[in-house]
Amino acid sequence: MWKLFAILSAVFAALTSILAKIGIKGVDSNLATAIRTVVITILAWNIVFATGAQSGIASLTKKSWIFLILSGLATGLSWLFYYKAISLGNVSQVAPIDKSSIVLTLILSYLILGEQFTAKTLIAGLLITAGTFVMIWK
Repeated sequence: MWKLFAILSAVFAALTSILAKIGIKGVDSNLATAIRTVVITILAWNIVFATGAQSGIASLTKKSWIFLILSGLATGLSWLFYYKAISLGNVSQVAPIDKSSIVLTLILSYLILGEQFTAKTLIAGLLITAGTFVMIWK
């Protein structure tokens, strides 16, 4: 089931880039990010209440709070920089650079989480990196 969710994530991420580029014309990138964030916040909390997940708030540990807040800050900064980049450049060039985060994630998941870094992930990371450079080369 995780593969289906991952595919849906990719589809909606692609739509996000295209829709954002269309919507950001003539709009400050920070304002656009704030509007997007409000929409996401409303959507996420509606899903939380619709599924009854709000009861889990009481069981969050201090560590969970800290890392979820840090993750939120990282997400916010990522969105701010992404929107600024697409307001200035072509989505077809910004998106591959943004998605090079896959390679950074592979490296950090190995260093921080101790996840396996195999020949397969090394080759994939190199291909993604090479693909990114091919996509942004003018």
